[in-house]
This record gives sequence, structure tokens and C-alpha cells, in this order.
Amino acid sequence: MKPAVAAECSEGARELQWLALSLTPSLGATRIRRLIEHFGSAAEVFRASLTELEAAGLSAAAAQGLATGKSMELAHEELGKAVAAGAQVVSLDSPRYPERLKEIYDPPVALYVRGDVALLAEPLLAMVGTRHPTPYGVGMAERLAADLANIGLVIVSGLARGIDTASHRGTLQANGKTVAVLGTGVDVIYPRENKKIADSILVTGGAIVSEFAIGTFAAPQNFPIRNRIISGMSIGVLVVEAGEYSGTRITARCALEQNREVFAVPGNVTNKNAWGPNTLIKQGAKLVATWEDVFEDLPEPIKLQLKWAAGDESQAQATASLFEGDNLLPEQKLVLAQLKPDEPTHIDELVEHLEPRVSSSEIFSALFELELSGKIRQLPGKNFVKVF
Repeated sequence: MKPAVAAECSEGARELQWLALSLTPSLGATRIRRLIEHFGSAAEVFRASLTELEAAGLSAAAAQGLATGKSMELAHEELGKAVAAGAQVVSLDSPRYPERLKEIYDPPVALYVRGDVALLAEPLLAMVGTRHPTPYGVGMAERLAADLANIGLVIVSGLARGIDTASHRGTLQANGKTVAVLGTGVDVIYPRENKKIADSILVTGGAIVSEFAIGTFAAPQNFPIRNRIISGMSIGVLVVEAGEYSGTRITARCALEQNREVFAVPGNVTNKNAWGPNTLIKQGAKLVATWEDVFEDLPEPIKLQLKWAAGDESQAQATASLFEGDNLLPEQKLVLAQLKPDEPTHIDELVEHLEPRVSSSEIFSALFELELSGKIRQLPGKNFVKVF
């Protein structure tokens, strides 16, 4: 029996066939889809003769790989590696494949997924940004991710340093669900320091996704490629700090091309990381100061899926905002007014500027309370920044 026919009779045959196509030399996602359209199904591609495959426009190497069963052998081997890594393979024609991702121009023909595959059908929102954020950017990303997770959105990001990490971390702190889309194999966590976050994503019911084969290392060209998946599977993309030449621009451009909503947190115009979001806002992206700004622009069916409607009383807890609240003690307001979101202030400076209006003990107490409430963050060396 020909290897393809045998595979068709087995469980998971379609995933195996699509995986075999993805591993065939000289076949990209677009060419694979055209090939299947030509023959009618993935199974028919593997039934075709070498002559028929070459007549369909395939290179000699691709046609021979499919006709001789070499591609299917590679698929069996790759599937074994995926299972060993705790991953599932989800093919483009599978009902488990994310519907929104199918809508983009060049969806991956096969996804590797560790964790909860069903999560990919939930309302997902992408959060992206620079790998070198300011304290303000980290604080906004964490708090917005937590607030958006609290209303039922699944947060998608790329597990990179900086804003991606803050977005995943904020979601996890809120006991929400988050999806990491990698530019490596799902078994290769990059950067290595994010392995703990990756483990937490899986333990809490999230997912790790990639189109790259098991064991694929962190090649620079893979990360821009994966950005179309981050935006493609999401209902929108929220940008929190990005420089003029940041890879975040690629994700934002993908989102626009895919007809996804684009949101952006405005930044300090004197900071280079503000260029990306501020430019996007000038071009029509929705300015985001709180989670409500995102919620307002979601499609009505998505709003109905979420746990809470806007303005629900259970959302009375502190949320990320660009604006200060009025429920602070006088000394706390004075301390907060001295702090900046993108420039650390040393405790000695605070004492120097605020005494004798506020005693040093009151300053220490105010700092403690403000940090406890999440309004400020302490950095090494007794430096403090505002985080909202």
C-alpha cells in the first residue's frame, strides 16, 4: 500500500498529510493551497503520480518527495517529535484551526500547539511592543493585560523580552489566559529567561503556538514571519511602545492588511519608544488609556462573549489608566506628582523636593502605599517610577 493511502486510513490522517506538505522542499503555504485546489484534497495530492505532480508546476525535488513517500516519512518523524514535546499538530482544514487565522492571505498550513487548542477559538487580543520598554511601558502593558484578561479576552503576544513579557505576565497575574506565538519551535523557548513564564502559560490553561518545526532555533528571519500569526488570530492589536524601526511595525502593518482593529497607548513624545504608537494614533489607531477604550471598539458579538459588560460593578477594582485617581491622601498625591512614568526618581530627590511640606516618614509611608496599590514601582537603588 502506498504510504499516503495508508496514512489516509489512520487517525489524524489529514493533519499528517498537511504536515507532510509543509515539510516538502520548495512548497510554501500559498503553493500548497493552490496544489490542493488543483487536485481537490490533500489526499489526492499524495495519490498523484510523479508526472501529474510535475505537470501541476512542482519542482522536481518537491514532486519526488511527494510521489516517493519521502515527505510522508518526514511527517511521521516530525509528528513523533511533536508528541514527545507535548504538542499537537493542527492542519489548515481542521475544525480546531483558528477561524480568524484562515482569513489572512497566507495562513500557515499547519500549527504546532502546546496547551489548550480550544483557546484559539476564543476572543483573542494581541499586545505587542518594544523589547526595550520604559518603566511606564511595562506598567501599562501589565495593567492593561490584566484588565483585558479580567473582562474575558485571551491575550496573545510573542514571548519576547519587554512588552511581550509584560503582557503575558500581567495576564497571568490576573489569572487570565494567554497565548504565546513563537518564532522558534514550540519546544524551544526564546529568550531562555522566559521559560518560567512559558511554563506558567501552560499550567494555567494557556497555549504556545508556532508554525515552525520542532527544534527550530531562534533565527532572526523567523520573528517577522510569525508576526502575521499574532495579528491574524486576533480581533485586534494593541501597541504599547515601539520605536521607529521596531518589529512591532510589522505586526501593526499585518493587522491593517488583515482588517484587524489597531489600538495604541500614547507615549511621551520625547521618548523614542513613543514614535510607534503615537504615529499609529495619528494614522487612525484607537487611543487607549484604559481597558474600556478597547472594549468600546470590539464587535458586538465579541462583547456578548465576554464575562462582563462595560461598566460592570465588578470592574470597580483599580485598572490601568493614564490619569490619576482622586482617592489618594494629600501626601500621596504630592509624592505621585513628583514621579514620572519614564524616568526614575531617587528617594533622596523626593525628600529634597517635598520637605518641609511632607515629613520623610510620611514620604516613606506614601511610597509604600502607592507601591502596594500598584500606582508606582520601585526600581533598584531606591528609585521610583509611576506605572500608569
